[in-house]
Amino acid sequence: MPQQTRRAILGALIVSPLALGARAATTHQVEIAGFKYSPAELNVAVGDTVVFTNTDGAPHTATALDGSFDTKRLRRGNSAEVVIEKAGTFEYKCTFHPNMRGKIIAS
Repeated sequence: MPQQTRRAILGALIVSPLALGARAATTHQVEIAGFKYSPAELNVAVGDTVVFTNTDGAPHTATALDGSFDTKRLRRGNSAEVVIEKAGTFEYKCTFHPNMRGKIIAS
């Protein structure tokens, strides 16, 4: 196969997802510190990942009120990833400290 043809095929493979409006998924960070989520409200796109990291001395979770995700117990220094699979508003709380609240808005 001629070199120019290979380049054209490879170029089409690389460009086509962009031409179709596809975007790379983004990773967002939420820190758990001082018995709060930071940021407490986060806007993401469907397919994005949210990483919850506990820097607090107490264990915490990030548990969606609708049951769509749950990080389980995160001790100090632990992280958990959640992939947002559908559009919507997802409120979450810490199961150990229910006054801790956060929200993810996915579009």
